[in-house]
Amino acid sequence: MSAEIPPMTPGEAPPARESLLRLFLIFLRLGLTSFGGPIAHLGYFRAEFVTRRRWLGERAYADLVALCQFLPGPASSQVGMAIGLARGGYGGALAAWAGFTLPSALAMILFARGLARHGELLPAGALHGLEIVAVAVVAQAVWGMARSLCPDAPRVTLMALAACSVLALPGAAAQVGVIAAAGLIGLLLLPTALVCAHEPLSVPITRRAGVLWLGLFLALLIGLPILACLLPVPALAVADAFFRAGALVFGGGHVVLPLLQAALVPPGWIDGPTFLAGYGAAQAVPGPLFTFAAFLGASLAISPSGWAGGLLCLVAIFAPSFLLVAGALPFWEGLRRNVRLRAALAGVNAAVVGVLLAALYDPVWTSAIGTPRDFALALLAFVALVFWGLPPWLVVLACGLVGWPIG
Repeated sequence: MSAEIPPMTPGEAPPARESLLRLFLIFLRLGLTSFGGPIAHLGYFRAEFVTRRRWLGERAYADLVALCQFLPGPASSQVGMAIGLARGGYGGALAAWAGFTLPSALAMILFARGLARHGELLPAGALHGLEIVAVAVVAQAVWGMARSLCPDAPRVTLMALAACSVLALPGAAAQVGVIAAAGLIGLLLLPTALVCAHEPLSVPITRRAGVLWLGLFLALLIGLPILACLLPVPALAVADAFFRAGALVFGGGHVVLPLLQAALVPPGWIDGPTFLAGYGAAQAVPGPLFTFAAFLGASLAISPSGWAGGLLCLVAIFAPSFLLVAGALPFWEGLRRNVRLRAALAGVNAAVVGVLLAALYDPVWTSAIGTPRDFALALLAFVALVFWGLPPWLVVLACGLVGWPIG
């Protein structure tokens, strides 16, 4: 069954329709194979939707990544929601999120229900092989995006400066600041002759609907704490804690850790060792690290817990991402048509490549490459992806199997 597409903004081309089942299965495969964290996820998405399926162009993808980097929440999941939204309307966004999130969410709830007592989900060697393949995936993304988005000396320079700045000033705030500064530099210094033509990203949401989604986001952000104080219902307090975590944290899953720890451990909703055990288990599963919320919800000492608690916390922590993406995209697409803004976006896109390049070094390279053997495996994986044209899932599986006996 195809998704029902809401009315378009005047002048926009209607988006291509995709079966919701097909969208779900595409993102389910990505959710089963996307190891390596949010930066690697963006590489997998680029390989799938820009290179393989050609659902959007390189610049449109980079613009989308830039927008999601500015928004709080998990950037890779937001990019997936936006692609699903463009291809299948609201149902497509839900199908994309469910497919990408379901494998790791189920794994994390099973951990909470007792699977962790039977040892690690993956042998150490296989897990290290998956860390190594993430190097190749991110390197492929940097390679391809740099060739398209940094074709001249000014943008190569911006890319290098952005990478150096992010490495010198680590943290999500620095990344957002570097991207914003690159946009200003592009607006002021990049000649319009260097700015490439606009690549449209059809968004099946009107601006009025965007305002409503943003209004709902603010209403929940303000209203949930009030309701949690007025009504002594544990589920409301839990939903408030996880919604705030998803709404106020920039930088992805690792950055949300202290916020969740402060919200759950001191009041006794979950004990410290269980919290850390779940966080360690989250490193061994593919997909978004925000599915750590499913483990926490299933492990709560208050009601709801188990499967109901896991689902509640999972929906609560991802809800801000959908509301912000659905609210921002209609305005973002309109702004991207402006010639001067496209000059700014040219600078932003160069900086996005620089941010990815910095992430390729730290934490992707520094956490995975420790020996010549690690480098050799990463190099072979990179060649397999870029020059042999092998699908990412096959390279991921091969590196996991190679790493298993030698880890």
